[in-house]
Amino acid sequence: MPVAHEDTIAALATPSGESAIALIRVSGSESARLMAEIFGGPPLPRSSRHGDYRDREGRLVDDVLFTFFAQPASYTGEDTVEIGCHGNPYIAQRVLEDLFARGCRPAEPGEFTKRAFLNGRMDLSQAEAVMDLIHARSERALEAANRQLRGALGRQIAGAIARLVDVVAEVEAYIDFPEEDLPTANRIRLLAAVTALRQEAGRLLATAHYGALLRDGVRTVIVGEPNAGKSSLLNRLLGWERALVSPEPGTTRDFLEEPRVLGPHKIRFIDTAGLNPTPAPLERRGIERTLERAAEADLFLLVLDASLPCPILPPELAGRLHAANTVVVWNKTDLAAPGDLPDAWRGFSRVAVSALQGQGIEELERAISLMVDKEQLVLDGDLIAINARHATDLTEAGECLAAAEAKLRAGAADELMASDLRGALDALGRIGGRVDHEQILDKLFSAFCIGK
Repeated sequence: MPVAHEDTIAALATPSGESAIALIRVSGSESARLMAEIFGGPPLPRSSRHGDYRDREGRLVDDVLFTFFAQPASYTGEDTVEIGCHGNPYIAQRVLEDLFARGCRPAEPGEFTKRAFLNGRMDLSQAEAVMDLIHARSERALEAANRQLRGALGRQIAGAIARLVDVVAEVEAYIDFPEEDLPTANRIRLLAAVTALRQEAGRLLATAHYGALLRDGVRTVIVGEPNAGKSSLLNRLLGWERALVSPEPGTTRDFLEEPRVLGPHKIRFIDTAGLNPTPAPLERRGIERTLERAAEADLFLLVLDASLPCPILPPELAGRLHAANTVVVWNKTDLAAPGDLPDAWRGFSRVAVSALQGQGIEELERAISLMVDKEQLVLDGDLIAINARHATDLTEAGECLAAAEAKLRAGAADELMASDLRGALDALGRIGGRVDHEQILDKLFSAFCIGK
């Protein structure tokens, strides 16, 4: 049964501004009555009806289409109505004002999805996936959001919880009968089960980095000497002039960051200050920021001037470059042919370009995309990419399971094991929202837009 809410809520579910249509969502126990009052006669579930929307004074507001979804078969699990009107912000506001006058309350951010969660229409990980779906900016991010929205993570966590509940129940059964010790054979079997659960939590936790790449983008830092053409290359990769370009070396004193979708991936290109071996004071601060960005990079584009010898890089940067994360970009090949690379860079991918003339850019884009596909934990059909909240709970669950595992091996008291196992159960339960933490829920859903 849906959780009873006293209020019937309403909000615009489409972006504000002029458009072909606007969609207004209404959810709550008064939805059916309101539609009968406005349009005459009770609405039929899962049917659309076309008619005039007149306000309480009988004034025509718009020609609309409304659809009724009866509980529990709706997005929120409550009686829900969706009203489609012309996409004039004034019309949408008139409809909303009339609904509020008839007793609806303006929905809070994320309140529709929060009600869906509270009514059991989705677990907490699926509710988070709604937000990921809205913000997905690449094919891979969209795939991951859809996978999670369809319950992939929730099913895996639910399966782990079910197995852990069996372990807890068996351990606590012997606590209830202190005259009996947990038999050795049972300890061995339970140890195997706890070990398997800890390993499963670890495998899920390992996807946190890829989850960040999907949501935030692959941090690709462009490095090289002053005047090697890094800013020109950034502009070519973006397709517009993001960075000011000058023939004078050292004009980039700070980093510039701009995202772009490249194939199925979201890439965050970061242009940095040139690595001048004898910098002026302001340049030195720029180089420090370059090294800070390099410490956080997922990929590097090492831009070399084809007309000059290869530079000697700062040790902090050179130690971060390897064949799996670096593409050597020979720039200015319209002026000179690429030279030889130092032995340390011989295994690196390399692409010859002219950022000035736009030559070789498509080949560079393919090299970047190939490196992301090859090295950045590309999701297969069933892999799940967790977020930071999941990672915190999985870390806690893994620590509790490891502690229980150690106590099982040492033959510790059942009560001590049970405490650790309960801790793991609580941590896993929080991922799907099985443990009630109202403050966590309020924080999560407040990040949603009003009509979701």
